[in-house]
Amino acid sequence: MPTTNLKELFEAAIEDSKGLSNRPSNDSLLQLYSLYKQATAGDASPESTANPFDFVAKAKYESWAALKGKSKESAMQEYVQLVDKLKQ
Repeated sequence: MPTTNLKELFEAAIEDSKGLSNRPSNDSLLQLYSLYKQATAGDASPESTANPFDFVAKAKYESWAALKGKSKESAMQEYVQLVDKLKQ
């Protein structure tokens, strides 16, 4: 898949994710977050959660860090597939 087309699909999926008819599960939301971060920022930097009791931030970081090494293109493709699945 050409990178330009993938970027367009990714941008469309981001918009689609904002208008889903049903709220995704917490697991799906974490997946969306981590794939988005991997696709847009690359590998997570070493953890810098200021508050050790901020469990949401910790879960988000751990979900993103688990994708270390995944290419931005692969993350975009998986994000698009997940949003398509959630739209059904």
